[in-house]
Amino acid sequence: MEYLKAFLVGGVICAAVQILLDKTKLLPGRVMVILVCLGAVLGAIGIYEPFTKWAGAGASVPLTGFGNALFKGVKQAVDKDGFIGIFKGGFTSSAVGISAALIFSYIASWFFGPKMKS
Repeated sequence: MEYLKAFLVGGVICAAVQILLDKTKLLPGRVMVILVCLGAVLGAIGIYEPFTKWAGAGASVPLTGFGNALFKGVKQAVDKDGFIGIFKGGFTSSAVGISAALIFSYIASWFFGPKMKS
């Protein structure tokens, strides 16, 4: 049952994003930024954590989950280090995920030979 709930929540998020892309003139990059910011804002007001506990991976895997992770990292760093935590908290909380994305995309580029559009 948990897998079904996570699948449905992730699907609803993806469907909402697709509708947003189809019905507006927003470009994919801007929609991605909106999702990250939405996750950070929902985390800041205390809504995202209970939603993640209820929905599981369906809520934590999309970009909203990345925004929430950034917020939690900044909050922990500010609580621990004060003002300087604003600058380093997001990096420490998301460094592993960003590094993995960069490394695996670089490895994938060896196999698929990306070409620049002219």
